[in-house]
Amino acid sequence: MAFQRKGPAAIGVKAPIPGFIEPALATSIEKVPSGRRWIHEIKFDGYRVQVHLANELARIFTRRGHDWTHRFKKVAHDAWRIKASSAVIDGEIVVPAADGSTDFSVLQNELKGKSIKIVLVAFDLLYLNGRDLRKLPLIQRKTELKKILIGTDVQFSESFEIEGREMFAHACKVGLEGVVSKVRDGPYPKGRTSDWVKKTCAQRETLTIAGFALEGTKWDGIYVGRCKGDDLVYAGKVDHGFDKVSAADLQKRLKPLIRKTQPYAKRIDHKGIWVEPKLLAEIEYRAKSAEGKVRHPFFRGLREDL
Repeated sequence: MAFQRKGPAAIGVKAPIPGFIEPALATSIEKVPSGRRWIHEIKFDGYRVQVHLANELARIFTRRGHDWTHRFKKVAHDAWRIKASSAVIDGEIVVPAADGSTDFSVLQNELKGKSIKIVLVAFDLLYLNGRDLRKLPLIQRKTELKKILIGTDVQFSESFEIEGREMFAHACKVGLEGVVSKVRDGPYPKGRTSDWVKKTCAQRETLTIAGFALEGTKWDGIYVGRCKGDDLVYAGKVDHGFDKVSAADLQKRLKPLIRKTQPYAKRIDHKGIWVEPKLLAEIEYRAKSAEGKVRHPFFRGLREDL
């Protein structure tokens, strides 16, 4: 189902539809920026994706450019109804809770089934009906995006033109993940820049799994590390955030990776079952020690999209 967009004078630059575009990434900051230069959006907790609409087909790519249309069939179906003959949309796939929050671990469990609850939240439009929009101001790209989503199940990520600290305080108060602030009139950034910045209510990091622990036969968490050059440096033990299903699934995935020695560059004084450092985990924590160990860590899920 394709719709020909009618409207005012064409915008952007006439161009063939591009292949996968390197996604703009937000830089972590200590303080949410303020002033009229910035608009603020809710930070979602899901899988970053890029949706390509062309020739009456919707394709969905992960942050690294892998085609995951087969895993996100519902979203591909939802995106197919977008009112555009061709488009490239930047967004996040989430499982929304009743209170508006999103949770990465819930999304992961949902993807193991038929994924009927997953939703695409669209926040940027890079290409539309034969024209490249990346050099247009963000606010204009968002205006065009909102128009083509009307009447579909794809959600539009609203922007708020209020003081940054006010937005951040409210987001944390209602249990959201955080805030992404973007330069209001900026073009679409290339890679990670300071035109898009983010501040999370709790700190998050993607860490490498170096091993796991068992108490008898009972699951007792994972050991994680941080890559520094070619070295893997110990970043702590995570023993919260697992349920029976996630613990069993993780153990099944880690067993084929078991090795005799620790993968850390500098040996730690812990008894664990060590593995090849191939799996990445999303870890939430409150603070970091001087040595870089995560404090009060919580397992949020595996990062298979990176």
